[in-house]
Amino acid sequence: MRMKWVVLTVLFICMAGMFLSLRAIGLKVNTNVDLAAVNEVVKITESHWGRLEQENYNGNPLQFVVLDHQGVVRYQSAEGLPTTLNDALKNRDTVTDVLIQGAPAGKIIVHYDDEAVIEQSKKRLVLVMTGIFAALTVFCTLYLVFLNHAFFKPFRKLQSFAVHIARGNFDVPLKMDKNNPFGAFTESFDIMREELAAARQSEYEANRSKKELVASLSHDIKTPVASIKAVSELMLVRASDDKVIKQLNMIYAKAEQIDLLVTDMFHATLEELQELKVSVTEELSGVLHDIISNVNFDDQIRCEPIPPCLIVTDAARLQQVFDNILSNSYKYAGTPVTITSRLSEDYLVLDIMDDGPGIGEDELPLLFHKFYRGHNAEGQSGTGLGLFISKYFMQKMLGDIQCHNRENGFTVTLCIKLA
Repeated sequence: MRMKWVVLTVLFICMAGMFLSLRAIGLKVNTNVDLAAVNEVVKITESHWGRLEQENYNGNPLQFVVLDHQGVVRYQSAEGLPTTLNDALKNRDTVTDVLIQGAPAGKIIVHYDDEAVIEQSKKRLVLVMTGIFAALTVFCTLYLVFLNHAFFKPFRKLQSFAVHIARGNFDVPLKMDKNNPFGAFTESFDIMREELAAARQSEYEANRSKKELVASLSHDIKTPVASIKAVSELMLVRASDDKVIKQLNMIYAKAEQIDLLVTDMFHATLEELQELKVSVTEELSGVLHDIISNVNFDDQIRCEPIPPCLIVTDAARLQQVFDNILSNSYKYAGTPVTITSRLSEDYLVLDIMDDGPGIGEDELPLLFHKFYRGHNAEGQSGTGLGLFISKYFMQKMLGDIQCHNRENGFTVTLCIKLA
């Protein structure tokens, strides 16, 4: 409907312009000669017939030629004017008689300026065309403003809205303009946004519920596993038969394996729930002796003296870091472990070294990636989360963890922030 009115308006302006242009072209131009000025020239000529000079005609605007009765030019006000009656008639000039004592003595040819007439017609036509183009320009400008407000601006809003939706940001509403032709269209998109946001929230809550269930089950499973390990240890103390001891050792080993798997699963679930919280406090470096003692199974760890200092750490999380590192060393290297320490700038640096085969150089940058397991992990239990979680803990404690191969073993380096 609006487009129809636009077309009709443009057609009206164009037709009005054509009509006014034709009127301007066909309009008669005033070609009448100023009779008063002509009569003045005639009177001056008749009174000065014997001696016609320019001073006699000062102030008269006409361009004219004075001829005697033989056609000889007696006076002309400017060069290039018609000097014969034939030329005057062709140019539509005004011709009048000069009477001396009532007898014809000559002719006066008053020049008709056709260029001035044409120029006047041009000016009228230019004025009309300028008005038409001005009207079209104003109308087109107003129409473009209307298009921008009614069409382009809503589409730009839709584009920005689509970008937010593509990025998963469902909190930015798409406001509806009731007077806009895209109002209902806009409302539909905003309803879609609300439905997507609701669906996303439902999915998030469902996933979180599942992860919380897994974390809860993982935690609950550790209790009976710990009971199995305790009972098997007690029975090992009392057992004397070699076959029974072998079977009890197998039970204990499998229980330990289950405990490690459940621990990894529990940590992975907490990490996804973003509940692996770290509470950093200032501790004496002596706390490291207790942490290392807790993982020193069968006295396989030799720890050199640790410099006394004040460190920034979460003792519980640092214990988990050592558990993960030493567990990997027992599992993949199977050799005694040596721990050295030194102060370096703002950190207490601990090198945890085993005498195992290490891993390929191309795998070193991947060790701290989630779920990554090296080629030497084939046939071994694990989820590839131990070092990933350890790096997460160390960075949260303002420290870092690195690893590298040595000529005769593998080293994991812990950088613990000094207070």
